[in-house]
Amino acid sequence: MTDEQGGIRGWAAVRKGMLSGLRWTSLRLRLVVVFGLVALTAAVSASAIAYWLNREAVLTRTQDAVLRDFEQEMQNRAGALPEHPGRDELQHTAGQMAAGGQQFTVLLAAQDREGRTVYGSSGGLNGFSIEDVPASLRAAVNKKQPLTAGNRSPYHLYWQRTVDDGTPYLVAGTRVIGGGPTGYMLKSLEPEAKDLNSLAWSLGIATGLALIGSALLAQAAATTVLKPVHRLGVAARRLGEGKLDTRLRVSGTDELADLSRTFNNAAAALEKRVADMAARDEASRRFVADMSHELRTPLTAITAVTEVLEEELEFEGGGIDPMIEPAVRLVVSETRRLNDLVENLMEVTRFDAGTARLVLDDVDVADQITACIDARAWLDAVDLDAERGIHARLDPRRLDVILANLIGNALKHGGSPVRVSVREDDDAVVIAVRDHGPGIPEDVLPHVFDRFYKASASRPRSEGSGLGLSIALENAHIHGGEITAANSPEGGAVFTLRLPKDASEVARRDAEEAAEQAGGAAKGKGA
Repeated sequence: MTDEQGGIRGWAAVRKGMLSGLRWTSLRLRLVVVFGLVALTAAVSASAIAYWLNREAVLTRTQDAVLRDFEQEMQNRAGALPEHPGRDELQHTAGQMAAGGQQFTVLLAAQDREGRTVYGSSGGLNGFSIEDVPASLRAAVNKKQPLTAGNRSPYHLYWQRTVDDGTPYLVAGTRVIGGGPTGYMLKSLEPEAKDLNSLAWSLGIATGLALIGSALLAQAAATTVLKPVHRLGVAARRLGEGKLDTRLRVSGTDELADLSRTFNNAAAALEKRVADMAARDEASRRFVADMSHELRTPLTAITAVTEVLEEELEFEGGGIDPMIEPAVRLVVSETRRLNDLVENLMEVTRFDAGTARLVLDDVDVADQITACIDARAWLDAVDLDAERGIHARLDPRRLDVILANLIGNALKHGGSPVRVSVREDDDAVVIAVRDHGPGIPEDVLPHVFDRFYKASASRPRSEGSGLGLSIALENAHIHGGEITAANSPEGGAVFTLRLPKDASEVARRDAEEAAEQAGGAAKGKGA
């Protein structure tokens, strides 16, 4: 492997770890995000309201103070001017008005004796002129209002906020009550704008700190909430692995504590139910095993008698009455069937109890199949396609049981000739048993390996016990192999047996499991 390939695989592993970490903390991330959004929304809303309220308060306070001072100056100083003042008089008065504490710029406008409009400005701010006053404000200032009971003055003070080159200004104008010049005022609001900007920065920093604090709080809350959830997940995994004694430590009275109690109750109920089922299953297996053992003793005697009867039947001129000969033959046949059934039941009991073990040996598969066929006198009915030299480490007795059941089932239900082929596939040996019968119905295929299953319900009695294929499958499984059943496209059924060439690993694992079970039983007795 090159360094580049190693780097790519390393990066892929790191990325996979990061993604799995994100998946593990997905709920944590959602909690942090929700807390952050709530805190951000609350902080932004509070900051916006605080900024708006402070802005209005600052601007209103400054504006009221400036307008009040300007109006006072207009009455005191501008009102003292003659009816037709000159430019110099307007200039001087505007300077006096602007010298007050509010530091605004003043522009006075009046008509001289010739009827011309003259202006006098206090200067500053690049020269405050009439063009700097919005037209709408000039029109409102110079508009004469009708006198009423609620309005005793024909002219009023008007103001407006403007922005010039990014700097906010307050512009106001009014005329002297009782007749006189018109005055305009220009006040820069830049200091107030700077104060409001500082307030905005402060509120922004406070919002950021609130967001960070909420994230830390969400992290702490997530840890507090998710730790019991994580423990619950670990306990559920242990329970799923079969460790039924798993329990959670319960503390508190909140919802998570209730969930832990519910889990413990469910685990206890499941443990009791599994123990009850295991006890019933063990009792059932023990009953079948005991029954099979008890049947073997009388069956041995009955088998001996039936063998004698069978010899009498085969002996010409024997003493068997022809009238009872069919009954004797039926007894012999049923005795053999019962004997096979008992042997099969004992074998099934060993599989269910987990006591079946492999006795491995190096075998030539072709020789093993030939011996199985020869021992049962099937040479004329079976076509063997197997090369010598295909060796495997298997249990010869159990392989013989598998082959006998598969070939015998093919001969019984499919008819001869039965073809048995052997091939190697990687680290496995594949044996296919094909007959030339009608095949297996599609509705029967899923059940051919079920115990006591018979395809025809109308023929409950047959030569077989319904356990042969089930025992063959169990023997394949104990080797670490498998048997599959299918219909051949050319007609007939095909049973395919796949076994590993070396079943030593399976035997070692079974031995370890047996040792663990023995250790657990000893520990239970000691407790």
